[in-house]
Amino acid sequence: MMDFQTAVFYFLSTILVLASLRVITARNPVHAVLFLVLAFFSAGGVWMLLRAEFLAIALILVYVGAVMVLFLFVVMMLDINIERLREGFWANLVPGLIVAGLMLAEMFAVLGARYFSATGSPAPELPGPGYSNTKELGRLIYTEYVYPFELAAVILLVAMIAAIALTMRKRKDTKFQEPAKQIAVRREDRVRLVSMPAEKD
Repeated sequence: MMDFQTAVFYFLSTILVLASLRVITARNPVHAVLFLVLAFFSAGGVWMLLRAEFLAIALILVYVGAVMVLFLFVVMMLDINIERLREGFWANLVPGLIVAGLMLAEMFAVLGARYFSATGSPAPELPGPGYSNTKELGRLIYTEYVYPFELAAVILLVAMIAAIALTMRKRKDTKFQEPAKQIAVRREDRVRLVSMPAEKD
């Protein structure tokens, strides 16, 4: 007989698969973004069942609370021509099916292997009563994996600085402002008082 945890896993997994399919099949971009939010919530629930509480909360707070809200605002503000996007669907159908087939074959090769199957990777042992997933993750990050963690932080910082530098570069066809000149401006530079004689009716 199926226990409660297994039933919840299959329920969340079904919602996750269906929501993922609707992300790529929905005609309205706003609906696709909302289905992606539902997929993230379902994935967070699956991670909770795997006792990865920190990753589940981070997925919901970071992706659903920040990234997906930004995507939703961008999609709603942009005037996307859906008919124009569908013009190249049939032309790119064959390459898309080839890529999808390769990805599906790789997934079956990984999940069907001896080390990644359900029997090859048994469930982990139940932790003790005082176990904290977040505390253990923090201990591993700042002890055993501190150098890869710092290296990833430096790479992200360099990428952020490069993105800002590429955005703020001066081009001839781009209008930009110089805050220093705006602050140093005087009233005499902008306003000129003209003395005119009074007109009589």
